[in-house]
Amino acid sequence: MLPVKRSLFRLSAVLIIAASFFLCFYAVVHHNSNTASTGRVFSQNQSQSVQTPQFSGQPADQGQNQIRPHENGVQASPNGQFNSNGRSFNRGTFPGPGRRSNAGNSFTVQVVAYTVLFFLAALVSFFILKSSPKYKEILAKLLIDRSNQRIIMVTLICAGLLLRIALGILIEGHPFDLNTFKSWAALAANNFSQFYVGRHASDYPPLYIYILYLIGKIGSLKAMSAYYTILLKLPSILADIITALLLFKLARKYLSAELSTMVAAFYIFNPAVLVNSTIWGQVDSFFTLLIVTAVVLLMERKLVYAAIFFTASVLMKPQGIIFLPILFFELVRQKSLKSIGKVLISGLLTAVTIILPFSLQQNPLWIVKLFTSTLGEYPYASVNAFNFFYLLGANYKKDTLPFLFLNYHSWGLIFIVLVTLLAWFVFAKSKKESFLSVSALILISGVFLFSASMHERYLFPAAALALLAFIYTKDKRFMLLSIGVSVTGFVNTYLILCQTNEGINQAAFSTIPVMTSILNLCLFLYLIKIVCGKNIYD
Repeated sequence: MLPVKRSLFRLSAVLIIAASFFLCFYAVVHHNSNTASTGRVFSQNQSQSVQTPQFSGQPADQGQNQIRPHENGVQASPNGQFNSNGRSFNRGTFPGPGRRSNAGNSFTVQVVAYTVLFFLAALVSFFILKSSPKYKEILAKLLIDRSNQRIIMVTLICAGLLLRIALGILIEGHPFDLNTFKSWAALAANNFSQFYVGRHASDYPPLYIYILYLIGKIGSLKAMSAYYTILLKLPSILADIITALLLFKLARKYLSAELSTMVAAFYIFNPAVLVNSTIWGQVDSFFTLLIVTAVVLLMERKLVYAAIFFTASVLMKPQGIIFLPILFFELVRQKSLKSIGKVLISGLLTAVTIILPFSLQQNPLWIVKLFTSTLGEYPYASVNAFNFFYLLGANYKKDTLPFLFLNYHSWGLIFIVLVTLLAWFVFAKSKKESFLSVSALILISGVFLFSASMHERYLFPAAALALLAFIYTKDKRFMLLSIGVSVTGFVNTYLILCQTNEGINQAAFSTIPVMTSILNLCLFLYLIKIVCGKNIYD
């Protein structure tokens, strides 16, 4: 590269980072007064004990005019207040029917415009890769020079992180979930070891409570209380960046420098990723980082470390159970009692380490009761997930209602078994550890589509797992799948976020959700077509 050209390239990188920094700095300094007021609410919670009414742990009957529940325990009660596992908030905190929040709706035009442009660019890039035999040369020209890849990655990471912080401050996030996390953080910071003691405890498994404990301690500082919302979003924001770095490191190992940069850029600026962690304020990004790390460690034959991360994922969200079969698949392939022993011991030690601080004053089986209660909290065919049951018109219908000789719950269990067998068949047929990423993608996609009680955000890990499958198999069709599930994931998540902020608790059976559900079904059928083909196993 010519010296002048190299200097212009580096200057451009510096200007991008500088612009991102100043936008972030402006957002931090000029954040709105609502963020500061929530910090004062937290301080009040810290200074006084929380008197709470009894919380049943079961969602209220759903209707068109009620606020929808979320998996972290926020519910509408008949008296017009909202209970977060026993902690009450009035309508001044949560927007009810007819009330609105600016948590995302005021930026809808900008978010949607960015999303459309991003996915158009992603599709164009994909078809260039697929159709042109000289795609590497094209990408090399776009990236200017391989020697500048480090500068490009530093720019992508800095811009991605700084812009996330700015966006996370400018858009308040999901009011129900963030206030629930604030309440849990205050409770953990005040009395960590007794967090699960009593009838008003959280319905989350204990791993993420460690993170909330740290946030609660930092947020209790007077200088930091006004930035409480962004503190709650920060773990997921950092998880986004770390996941992108992990994908980049793997892609550099198995793919070209140009493709590895594209993979990282796609994940960092993916609207489906941004809307979940940075806009909504949920923790699926942190969960996805655990899952991706576990799958990678398993494929890299680091069985003990993989078992640790799989156990950690289950102890963060019950959805981690979805991915446990791939650990079983590998153990069956190895047929080694020593490997089974290592997995059981490492998993047990990890579980005891995470659970023990909360168990000193409780029945040893409290964690089993917690999981049983959490898994039974949403007895519906679909909880705003645009999937197969949604297409049947079963959104927020009780999963005990009959459908074709059985009920929705029974059909969901049957589909889980069939999807698991399909994932096992694909892995057994390949006889390669690298296909564990494909099996993991089949599991999350199939369970989201056909299992009962799925929420709108549960497909989130599929985008990263599809990229992982692309990296390990070098099959570009997985890149297209990642784009596809990112599109449907964004639509499902952002639509529900906006409707919730408008006071609507459940998605109506309308054009956009129906089309999104159909697209999810088509993407899963395309995935089956890929894994049933012969050339993928070559």
